[in-house]
Amino acid sequence: MTVQKVNLLDYNYQQMRELLDSWGEKPYRAQQIIQWIHQTGLSDFTEMTNLSKQLREKLAQRAHIKLPEIIACQKSSDGTHKWLLKLDCGNCIETVFIPEATRGTLCVSSQVGCALNCSFCSTAKQGFNRNLSTAEIIGQVWLAVRELSLEEGVHDKRVTNVVMMGMGEPLLNFDNVVSAMSIMMDDFAYGLSKRRVTLSTSGVLPELQRLREVSPVALAVSLHAPNDELRNELVPINKKYPLSQLMALCKTYFKNEPRRKVTFEYVMLKGVNDQPEHANQLIKLLRNIPAKVNLIPFNPFPMTHYERSSQEAIDAFRDKLIAHGINTITRKTRGDDIDAACGQLAGEVMDRTSRSQRWKKLHFIPMDGQKQATE
Repeated sequence: MTVQKVNLLDYNYQQMRELLDSWGEKPYRAQQIIQWIHQTGLSDFTEMTNLSKQLREKLAQRAHIKLPEIIACQKSSDGTHKWLLKLDCGNCIETVFIPEATRGTLCVSSQVGCALNCSFCSTAKQGFNRNLSTAEIIGQVWLAVRELSLEEGVHDKRVTNVVMMGMGEPLLNFDNVVSAMSIMMDDFAYGLSKRRVTLSTSGVLPELQRLREVSPVALAVSLHAPNDELRNELVPINKKYPLSQLMALCKTYFKNEPRRKVTFEYVMLKGVNDQPEHANQLIKLLRNIPAKVNLIPFNPFPMTHYERSSQEAIDAFRDKLIAHGINTITRKTRGDDIDAACGQLAGEVMDRTSRSQRWKKLHFIPMDGQKQATE
């Protein structure tokens, strides 16, 4: 009888203890195995030398460490890395590493495609296939750490921060995302501070409430509009969870840690949400909320009708918010020459929603046997 092997990347520390206990092994071995996998970067059980020979043989019989396959790696002129990773199901996802002077941020995907349909996001136009497993999420971190360590001349590039801002809405894959983030913060694994692991959400309120109760990670909210009418257009989930409800939760999200703030992400779209009246509405919306705002210059993708706001409009918008006491920065665009910037991740998605087909039909018309884009 063939034994169905378990992927140990799917197990956080507590789950690993329970697995070993069910095998009749000492639960403390979980710490050693977690360290070998995530701190040393081993995937070969025979090299885990502080485990007994019997346990190593048992692991080889019952488990494996299976990772996504790196199909391609692109490197931007600014040092940003983008990996295209193939999954067992044939779909591909993207993971991005952004190096900075004092930190290295890894942007991690949580779904194949995205179940939401934000109008300004390239990922949304790919449709949706499925949620990623814990192994597929933490596997992105494992691979990035390994690949960066192997590169010549980049020994100082390491993952110090992780943001769940890649493909997908993390809160719609709640259990697997929370488990993967617990591994990121585990002292026996990657040892990241709760302030250095950030989950970005469009505002799935029941799951956001759950997240506050079970995980101490930093929170970023994809806001992008200061009123319900515009946000319904840009972020359609707002129709289900309107701004009044979202802001009420954000106001008290870190009530037990008053020094922590919610980050609000706001993509700057020319003539859409970047006018002085929008800034005034945003100031009113964020009143009495412990907030900081990241203004994100729009990153274009094929067939979109949106344009990036001018630098003058972005600066004026930022200065108005700052003048009213709101901590505001303009996010520097990174990796746009390899389509690795915010909102540009696409991967290769076997769409189950038909959204990608509708998008292509909407923007392409037959002409002389060819297909041409229409604006």
